[in-house]
Amino acid sequence: MLVWVVDIFLGFLPAWMANGLRRLYAFLTALAVGVASSQAYGFPDCVNGPLRNTTVCDVTQDPITRATALISLWTDEELTNNTVNASPGVPRLGLPAYNWWSEGLHGVASSPGVTFAPSGPFSHATSFPQPILMSAAFDDALIQEIASIVSTEGRAFNNAGRAGLDYWTPNINPFKDPRWGRGQETPGEDPLHLSRYVYNLILGLQGGLDPKPYFKVVADCKHFAAYDMDNWEGNVRYGFNAVVTQQDLSEYYLPSFQSCVRDAKVGSVMCSYNAVNGIPSCANKFLLQDVLRDYWGFADDRWVTSDCDAVSNIYSPHNYTDDPAQAAADALLAGTDIDCGTFSSTYLPDALQRGLVNTTDLRRAAIRQYASLVRLGYFDPADSQPYRQLNWSDVNTPQAQKLAYTAAVEGITLLKNDGVLPLSKRVRKIALIGPWANATTLMQGNYQGVAPYLISPLQGAQQAGFEVEYVLGANITTVNDTSGFPAAIAAAKRADAVIFAGGLDETVEREEVDRLNVTWPGSQLQLVAALERVGKPLIVAQFGGGQLDDSTLKNSKAVNAIVWGGYPGQSGGAALFDILTGKAAPAGRLPITQYPAIYAEQVPMTDMTLRPSATNPGRTYKWYTGTPVYEFGFGLHYTTFAFSWAGVAPDAANSTSSAGGLPRTYSIADLVSRAKQGAAFPDLALLDTFTVRVTNTGKTPSDYVALLFASGDFGPAPRPNKQLVSYERVHALAPRKSTVVELPVTLGAIARADESGAKWIYPGTYTIALDTDGALKHTFTLTGRAAQIASWPSDSS
Repeated sequence: MLVWVVDIFLGFLPAWMANGLRRLYAFLTALAVGVASSQAYGFPDCVNGPLRNTTVCDVTQDPITRATALISLWTDEELTNNTVNASPGVPRLGLPAYNWWSEGLHGVASSPGVTFAPSGPFSHATSFPQPILMSAAFDDALIQEIASIVSTEGRAFNNAGRAGLDYWTPNINPFKDPRWGRGQETPGEDPLHLSRYVYNLILGLQGGLDPKPYFKVVADCKHFAAYDMDNWEGNVRYGFNAVVTQQDLSEYYLPSFQSCVRDAKVGSVMCSYNAVNGIPSCANKFLLQDVLRDYWGFADDRWVTSDCDAVSNIYSPHNYTDDPAQAAADALLAGTDIDCGTFSSTYLPDALQRGLVNTTDLRRAAIRQYASLVRLGYFDPADSQPYRQLNWSDVNTPQAQKLAYTAAVEGITLLKNDGVLPLSKRVRKIALIGPWANATTLMQGNYQGVAPYLISPLQGAQQAGFEVEYVLGANITTVNDTSGFPAAIAAAKRADAVIFAGGLDETVEREEVDRLNVTWPGSQLQLVAALERVGKPLIVAQFGGGQLDDSTLKNSKAVNAIVWGGYPGQSGGAALFDILTGKAAPAGRLPITQYPAIYAEQVPMTDMTLRPSATNPGRTYKWYTGTPVYEFGFGLHYTTFAFSWAGVAPDAANSTSSAGGLPRTYSIADLVSRAKQGAAFPDLALLDTFTVRVTNTGKTPSDYVALLFASGDFGPAPRPNKQLVSYERVHALAPRKSTVVELPVTLGAIARADESGAKWIYPGTYTIALDTDGALKHTFTLTGRAAQIASWPSDSS
């Protein structure tokens, strides 16, 4: 009844206000129920409780059989009551309340399903950098190790009754538009990079590849699909219709989800707020059934949740149905098993009574949820489950602390350096100026938990042994306010070197807040210009998830260096100053393109197309026709490297080699035949593994990220500028030492999608190039007829 009253009230408000309040109401409702359920988080009693001697407690049966037996005991009212994230359970059966909504984007995070203690045990959890910075490391093993720690801590919280077993992470929507406020949550703009990132993340979170007998936790890949705008120029995500071609869906928006679902076997998926081609995502049978379950094999021991209040949005503001009950029914029938909110539990009883859904439809959704809980060991004896033994001693361990620091160091990216970095040992006094100079919780970004500690840049500088004079100077957003400039300039004059720490923060980029431009906000650049005139060595430390147009800083001889640090997490300040002093060497690479300011005037956020046109300069490094300020994959080092081909790895087959040992031709027919025989899916089959010898020719030990791009005249025009086909991170390469890096290239990495979405391998000339500057190149030819290596479902809706 209360939801009905709220909906009537909100109907009188402007759409943007109504949806914001509706989401707040849903969150507070879930939070209230979540706190109650988290305090009582427990497990069914299969020994002495009402479910003893029932099939759901029989560990010899498979999860779906066990869940089916449980759900067969539920009444229709119990079925509709449990269609929401704050599930009340079934008390008469001894089935506890359960909140499906816990968060863990870069560490166990505050959310309706997670509660931190005010002090003592379970008062904090490791806070890693935001994904946008972790992804800049291009280190798959690092991502898997981080995810393993997050899931370990998540399990420990669950064992203490403070979290659920399901974590609504990761956000794997490609960061296509630099203005998107949630780009900080993502691994960046490239689909291959996202696919590898999420594959390793899911393995770390869930405890392996579709592990048996138990998931560690269940992860949730979101937001499905084509979601990358929150609130831009009056266009709001709740009612936005993303018009996307099947070609772009297949080639760009969905590869990360395919990797997550088909390859990594994620346990859950979240449907997004927006509509796709006229149908709200949470009511979209093409996405939730044809693609997700039928094409990718998302099984019935896995479930789909809506984003919060997205089922309600089917009714308003999408206006896809004439009444609320029909909206709730459409979501359920399309494949949305859980409504994050209260809309479905309110309106599905009416839908059931009217015959819009039936009991079988409700049972199907519930079976999926509880089969997943069976796989989490929810009904099984604790003493037989290692994950049930995790406790407070497994949270914020020395290993976790070291990894949080390492992730920040590996991701921090050096964009400019005229030799001032690493700082000379003669530099003893620094002026640390700017809105990020003393950042603490800001370093976590969004979807954060309570960190055990936060090392600010100021603290990092002090720990590094500098005499530091800290001045705010300017905040992020205030325009034409120079009142803090004199103190900043005076501090700069007294210092041996000046470090300006600024950029973006949560006031200008976050969920529900997109930017209108990609320029530096507020008076920050004015302050930097004033500091330039002091004439001291000047380093700009740029923070934030999205990129800013650094043209002025890049072109100024008075700005000696620029580093980008994203949202660096609990050890961000220590990582920053270890980079600046040379205790650690930078090797991060930009996971997104840094565009010039004019880009924001050239294409609206609502334009979902990727390829260049009269109204679009092209999106991402693959299609952008302009000149970026700093391109995707860019990153400098404190040392120099030399490269040579080390030959071709033993994977080479079906090719003809040149005199140097590298393949110069491949037969498409032979490649496809081999793929069908030896790979789970043809797109995962190898074209070849190229090996590169990397030599550190400088004086500084350093990591190095080997990025391999492909370009050429293959496939129909327009053709991408280039596309990332492989990468690998080398660790701690000592001066004058060499190592060999293997770079496997799959058929999927060089494939292109046709207009229907089907993936093809095309004949033609291909050039692979190492690094953004093409430090090493090799050209080969694919011969024969084009071959389709992957179909794509037909959208008949």
